[in-house]
Amino acid sequence: MAPTLNYIGLVVADMPRSLAFYRLLGLDIPAEQDAEPHAECTLPGGMRICWDTEDTIRSFDPRWTPPAGGGRSAVGFECDTPAEVDKVYDVMISAGHHGHLAPWDAFWGMRYAVLHDPDGNGVDLYCTIR
Repeated sequence: MAPTLNYIGLVVADMPRSLAFYRLLGLDIPAEQDAEPHAECTLPGGMRICWDTEDTIRSFDPRWTPPAGGGRSAVGFECDTPAEVDKVYDVMISAGHHGHLAPWDAFWGMRYAVLHDPDGNGVDLYCTIR
């Protein structure tokens, strides 16, 4: 059997803050996971997104340190329309989250925007322009 991509993992400094960010983007993450050192959410199709605190990572890799220079990874959220990209971006910014790149029509044929989650990870919002 060939390896199968099964989850995307993010390392977080503040679990409740990070999970609140992703809940605002529509992920169904049970509230009780705020108090856990590991949280996860199964997405449509079976892929999982997981969050681990920095302390959890250090529990099995004591030499781990956050990467220098900010973001650790990126995730993308597909929207149905260009207007939805703009709306979701505005909701996230209005909630106090960091907007890195305001929505624009990218040369590759998509409406695109980039946020940063509370840990500096890139969060892309996009849709194909029809």
